[in-house]
Amino acid sequence: MRKKFEFRNWDLIGTMTGESIRKTVCITNPQGFHMRPMAAFVEAANRYPCAVTVAREGVPPANGKSILALMGLVAVQGTELIIEVTGPRAAEALQALIGVLQHTYDDEHEPAV
Repeated sequence: MRKKFEFRNWDLIGTMTGESIRKTVCITNPQGFHMRPMAAFVEAANRYPCAVTVAREGVPPANGKSILALMGLVAVQGTELIIEVTGPRAAEALQALIGVLQHTYDDEHEPAV
């Protein structure tokens, strides 16, 4: 039977045995989890050999390595996302993915096209 771990704080228990680690992250960007952070998230997720799943309440879990799957989350500001990473280098991947979600994307100062 596979054990499930729920981590709200940075915790590395279970990463050496290939078990899943999770972290809940609140979307703070006023524009929500939109295309630019999604693309950065997918790029970061694909740098690691582990499985990445992103979930939120009321929506089926999404493959964190697919931008189309992430779009289905419709994560506006204030949404809590659960990031679950399983496999080799899971702790390193989780840290990188959380960094992407916490990054501020300043859309107001982009040049007009």
